[in-house]
Amino acid sequence: MMPDEAATPPGPDVLAPARLGPLRLRNRVIKAATFEGRTPDGLVTDELIEFHRRVAAGGVGMTTVAYCAVSPEGRTERRQLHLRPQALPGLRKLTGVVHDAGAAACAQLGHAGPVADASSNGVAALGPGRFFNPLGMRRTRAATAADLDRVTRAHATAARLAVDAGFDAVEIHLGHNYLASSFLSPRLNRRTDTYGGSLENRARLARDIARAVREEVGTEIAVTATLGMKDGVPGGLDLDDSIQVARWLQQDGSVDALQLTAGSSLLNPMYLFRGNAPVRDFAAAFPPPLRWGIRLTGHRFLHDYPYGEAYLLEYARRFRAELDLPLILLGGITRRETMDLAMAEGFAFVAMARALLSDPDLVRRIAADSAAASRCFHCNRCMPTIYSGTRCPEFDGHAPSAP
Repeated sequence: MMPDEAATPPGPDVLAPARLGPLRLRNRVIKAATFEGRTPDGLVTDELIEFHRRVAAGGVGMTTVAYCAVSPEGRTERRQLHLRPQALPGLRKLTGVVHDAGAAACAQLGHAGPVADASSNGVAALGPGRFFNPLGMRRTRAATAADLDRVTRAHATAARLAVDAGFDAVEIHLGHNYLASSFLSPRLNRRTDTYGGSLENRARLARDIARAVREEVGTEIAVTATLGMKDGVPGGLDLDDSIQVARWLQQDGSVDALQLTAGSSLLNPMYLFRGNAPVRDFAAAFPPPLRWGIRLTGHRFLHDYPYGEAYLLEYARRFRAELDLPLILLGGITRRETMDLAMAEGFAFVAMARALLSDPDLVRRIAADSAAASRCFHCNRCMPTIYSGTRCPEFDGHAPSAP
């Protein structure tokens, strides 16, 4: 039995139509953003379109294209899609295919900041200050006020391009110690200017970005954000501070819903994913000598956390109790009873990621049989496949595209 399942009154039907801001979705299930590894030239490919067509045809209300960087240096690596006019033809084809399959399309917008790969992007990764980035093996560059103004405006420009590309929604990335999230972190943000120190200052960038996007698109499309509840590292963002940031976003009226996440791509990625840490699989994705180094030391970075259904629910309840804003529950959503629990707890939507990698048609199967459940057993071997076309190595027989 899941937490408080027996005592929780029923909520709305998760598979019935629902509104997200100005958008009407056919149900309350969202395909969460997972980097697809199918943009070898930073542009849409037929493989990327097919990836989202399968999920859309499988019954979700909305699928999220990840990760759409707002500028070239905001990519986590050089092959990622970044929003620019050259990307529009492919994106229009993608959104058209998703719409034809009955789902809405969302573009995840963000700037990787310290999580960006400086070596592949050719420029130093931006951060709140200078510190060593274990992902790019280089030091970050402290972002200037002019940098932050440019990045804020780039989010607005990218949101306009998303509208032009036919997207129904955008999701602003405010988690995982990407740029805006790194400014929220007391551990990473030691600045003494108007972007550092107090929580209000540390939240300035996140709020500015969300307001800029909202001012650009108004109510033409839905605007959501993914916000980290906890970084999962000593001295990182904690629940109380994150709840206050969420209150400010609600007060600003800049987002139609918040998706609640956790963990740091920079310092502790498994805090989000839970389950097995696939160190050997990650090592195999890299050439020697990096492969050997990952095999020897990978568990210092990729920690094991036990998996459980709705494993972020305990944290997310704190946000639900404090906010009126629609909230999207992420983490360990694999079957109908978990979805129903989320609805009963007051969450407006659920988001699924790994479960839909192994079962793109899971929502359609659950609609036909409420006892249906995902085949995913949380081995997390899908995580290293981002370098060769994100997929479930256990159950997905489709050959990956080579980035």
